[in-house]
Amino acid sequence: MPEEHHEEPPRYTRYRSRRRLIPERGAQPASADGRVLPAPRRRSGTPGGPAREGWRRWTTPKRILLTLGAVILGWLLLSVILFLLSSHFERTAPPSDVDAALSPSGFPLTSASNILVLGSDRRQKNSREPGAETTGPGRSDTIMLIRTGGGHSARLSIPRDTVVEIPGHGLQKINAAHEFGGPALSISVLQHWLGIPINHLVEVNFENFPQLIDAMGGITYTGGCVVSKINGGFRNGGYTLRLPAGTHHLDGKQALALARTRKNLCEPHETDIQREQHQQALFNDMKSRLLSPSSFLRLPLIAWNAPPAIVSDMSGPELLALFAALSIGGTPPTKVLYPTGAIRLPSGEEGLTVSEASRRAAVARFLAG
Repeated sequence: MPEEHHEEPPRYTRYRSRRRLIPERGAQPASADGRVLPAPRRRSGTPGGPAREGWRRWTTPKRILLTLGAVILGWLLLSVILFLLSSHFERTAPPSDVDAALSPSGFPLTSASNILVLGSDRRQKNSREPGAETTGPGRSDTIMLIRTGGGHSARLSIPRDTVVEIPGHGLQKINAAHEFGGPALSISVLQHWLGIPINHLVEVNFENFPQLIDAMGGITYTGGCVVSKINGGFRNGGYTLRLPAGTHHLDGKQALALARTRKNLCEPHETDIQREQHQQALFNDMKSRLLSPSSFLRLPLIAWNAPPAIVSDMSGPELLALFAALSIGGTPPTKVLYPTGAIRLPSGEEGLTVSEASRRAAVARFLAG
């Protein structure tokens, strides 16, 4: 019989490959015995990882608005704290007789208050202007009444050359009351002459006023040409202001000089009426500047520099309420107590007179504002 050949089954050799140091993309890692291991977690912070997904989940519109609101609230709170601290440590108190001359009133934000704003023409101590007064209260360069609080908003400027009866001194220009008896006498004379209560005093501290304007980033003035020499001009230790006609961005010293300009050498025909209008225009621009978005970034700096720029009977919280009332009260039109005649005083000076009818009409409009 033929010999049968039995074929042996082929032999297979198992080769075990070495583990890859870096697994192929998409491949599941395996252990030494061939078991598939779970895919490793991606490190946080890698693109598309859990950290990015968590950030996207966190940055919802609602949370962004809440964070922005918290930042704004914190910025406002910081400004309020700085204002109150500056009011306590940096503000100058008025003479002690002022409180007795003022009429009582409610809280400036919720109750109607009549505020007397004064600015003295007293020269700086280093002034070399002949005959300049560097001591004493000086005459009031600025006389403005502001009615605010409780929904009211009105302003009335009184020309400094308006003639009134000053107790113990007879007929005098109204700005002389400040020289004779300081702000207390000015308050008493105006209350009697106008027949209205004056509840608070705000007197501009000209030494610190420029720092407040600079903290606000300056102000804008639009008008005709102005050339004036304040406190005798540069030659006498004062300041010389030169502005061509048009719109100008003024720093603190320029704004102060414009507010105090009595004689405009560029426009000699201008009277005290135009001067009062300039002052109210500056006041309006200060208010607009304070409410602008750019001033919000400067708010803590403004808050710290505002109290030293004024002399007032009001405390820090009352001043804060006053500024809040002015901010939300709108911008009233410029009102000036226009004269109806002129009179020559015994000193030889010529002053302005206001009829009783005109005075009553102006007061009625002021109180209704």
